Amino acid sequence: MMASQVSIQAVGLVTSIIIARFLTPREVGLAAMGVVFVNLALLLADAGVAAAIVQRPTLTEDDKSTAFWATMALGVGLTLAGIGLSWPIADFYGEPRVQPIFAALSFAYLFTAPGIVQGALLTRELKFRSLELRTIAATTASCAAGIALAVAGFGPWAIVAQHLTITLVSTALLWRSSSWRPRFHATRASFREMSGFSSHVLGSRVFTWLARNVDNLLVGRYLGAAALGAYSLAFNLMITPVTRVAGPITQVFYPAFSRMREPERIAGAWLRAVRMVAVIVTPAMLGVIVVAPDFVRVVFGPRWHAAVPVLRILAPIGLVQALQALNYGILQSTARTRVLVRYTAVASVATVGAFAAGLPWGIEGVATAYVLVSLVLEPAYLILTTRAVGITPWRWLATIRGVLEAGGIMFALLLLARELLLRTDVPVGARLAVEIVVGAAVYVPAVLWRAPEVKSEVRAALAARRAAAEPA
Repeated sequence: MMASQVSIQAVGLVTSIIIARFLTPREVGLAAMGVVFVNLALLLADAGVAAAIVQRPTLTEDDKSTAFWATMALGVGLTLAGIGLSWPIADFYGEPRVQPIFAALSFAYLFTAPGIVQGALLTRELKFRSLELRTIAATTASCAAGIALAVAGFGPWAIVAQHLTITLVSTALLWRSSSWRPRFHATRASFREMSGFSSHVLGSRVFTWLARNVDNLLVGRYLGAAALGAYSLAFNLMITPVTRVAGPITQVFYPAFSRMREPERIAGAWLRAVRMVAVIVTPAMLGVIVVAPDFVRVVFGPRWHAAVPVLRILAPIGLVQALQALNYGILQSTARTRVLVRYTAVASVATVGAFAAGLPWGIEGVATAYVLVSLVLEPAYLILTTRAVGITPWRWLATIRGVLEAGGIMFALLLLARELLLRTDVPVGARLAVEIVVGAAVYVPAVLWRAPEVKSEVRAALAARRAAAEPA
């Protein structure tokens, strides 16, 4: 899983750079206006069915087929609804160009629905090799499509092509990887049994969507497409550790947590996974606070300078959210879905209120408001999760304390190095390269000093991998 994420990150970064070079912030903002609603509908297309399939102790053929036809019906309905709503959504933004973009993006629901059950079955069986090979292929195809349209001058349609290609290719490869095929059969009993669990999961996802996407909606509506383009670039960079590092780790551990059942075993595995995430994400998020001006200018170009202060504001919360990304899987696997949906409901209301309060101060105000409300919500999320597995928040903090200390050492020395470099005539590209080298050179030995258990964890993981690869 981690190996595939490295390749996906590399391909995704190159694609983002190329698209940012060929598209203006306004064009990126137009695409983002449509993507906001598409992301919500993709959550509805799942309806929590995949989580229910993974979590159930036993699964019958009726359960699988019922889930498949339910998600297919929902996918068709959402596609038709999306096309119909494309005109009112364009009117809401005051941007006629959003209408065809949103109508085209609506086919993502239809492309996604046929692969939901197949993906859940592969996850339940822990067949992550097949899942990750599919992700690599689909991501590469989508990036190729996006780059081709961006270079050809199609503007926001490059981003539309990315979204449609990844859903279509991903579903096709899921069918190739999974041997299961649906029967023309569905039962009301299976639907009723799964709907209780899946409805809570769906509710929590919808509330989470509100907390993470209403800012884009408000910025696009009241501050315009150009402001949304800059804000979405910064937000997407901040959320990358959650989606590309913590998210895949959660995908691996959730079915494992669901099989463990015992809270103490779940807690032990969770804490080790959190430390793994911390080792990877901490230097990235703390480092970007320091090097954001050089990073954005070199990688994306000077016209994206408005994203720099937003990125610096959001980076600390990106670190916190990455460290807590596994909480969702913990609460699901321990059947605390009712607690999860209540928390996400409260969190979404508070976050949407914060977005609205920060809007008069522009995109920096929206980002600052998000950080402030997160300082209250994230500790509450941690407390709920530690209670579910019978440990204290202090034990969770103790697990990552050494890594955070190493990150703090790197942050301080990197900040000093940047101040010294700014007093020289070193070109911005060379300065960024030196900053990255300094950060890595400081962080690695600092981790080995402050968190020596990380080295043992890596050795144990490598030994286990070698043992698994050896023939019986």
